[in-house]
Amino acid sequence: MKILIKELAKSQWQVRLDQHAVTFRSEAEARAFTRTLEARLHAPHQIPVPQQRAAG
Repeated sequence: MKILIKELAKSQWQVRLDQHAVTFRSEAEARAFTRTLEARLHAPHQIPVPQQRAAG
Protein backbone atom coordinates (compact mmCIF):
# COMPACT_ATOMS: atom_id res chain seq x y z
CA MET A 1 0.00 0.00 0.00
CA LYS A 2 1.39 3.37 -0.98
CA ILE A 3 0.87 6.09 1.66
CA LEU A 4 1.41 9.77 0.82
CA ILE A 5 1.04 12.87 3.01
CA LYS A 6 0.24 16.12 1.21
CA GLU A 7 -0.61 19.68 2.28
CA LEU A 8 -3.82 20.84 0.61
CA ALA A 9 -4.17 24.26 2.23
CA LYS A 10 -2.72 26.17 5.17
CA SER A 11 -4.63 24.11 7.74
CA GLN A 12 -5.58 21.02 5.77
CA TRP A 13 -3.51 17.89 5.20
CA GLN A 14 -4.36 14.76 3.27
CA VAL A 15 -3.14 11.20 3.69
CA ARG A 16 -3.62 9.17 0.51
CA LEU A 17 -3.81 5.38 0.73
CA ASP A 18 -3.72 4.20 -2.86
CA GLN A 19 -7.13 5.43 -4.11
CA HIS A 20 -8.48 6.49 -0.69
CA ALA A 21 -7.92 9.89 0.93
CA VAL A 22 -8.33 11.02 4.54
CA THR A 23 -8.17 14.72 5.44
CA PHE A 24 -6.74 16.16 8.68
CA ARG A 25 -6.55 19.61 10.25
CA SER A 26 -2.81 19.49 10.90
CA GLU A 27 0.37 17.84 9.72
CA ALA A 28 0.82 16.33 13.19
CA GLU A 29 -2.58 14.59 12.98
CA ALA A 30 -1.80 13.28 9.49
CA ARG A 31 1.59 11.93 10.58
CA ALA A 32 0.16 10.33 13.74
CA PHE A 33 -2.50 8.58 11.64
CA THR A 34 0.18 7.38 9.22
CA ARG A 35 2.38 6.03 12.04
CA THR A 36 -0.56 4.13 13.54
CA LEU A 37 -1.59 2.73 10.16
CA GLU A 38 1.94 1.59 9.31
CA ALA A 39 2.35 -0.04 12.74
CA ARG A 40 -0.88 -1.96 12.23
CA LEU A 41 0.08 -3.01 8.71
CA HIS A 42 3.47 -4.30 9.90
CA ALA A 43 2.14 -6.01 13.03
CA PRO A 44 2.10 -9.82 13.07
CA HIS A 45 -1.24 -11.25 12.02
CA GLN A 46 -2.62 -14.69 12.70
CA ILE A 47 -4.37 -16.48 9.89
CA PRO A 48 -7.50 -18.19 11.23
CA VAL A 49 -7.51 -21.97 10.94
CA PRO A 50 -10.91 -23.36 9.94
CA GLN A 51 -12.33 -25.72 12.52
CA GLN A 52 -13.25 -29.18 11.34
CA ARG A 53 -16.84 -30.24 11.81
CA ALA A 54 -17.50 -33.32 13.90
CA ALA A 55 -18.94 -36.25 11.96
CA GLY A 56 -22.28 -37.37 13.09
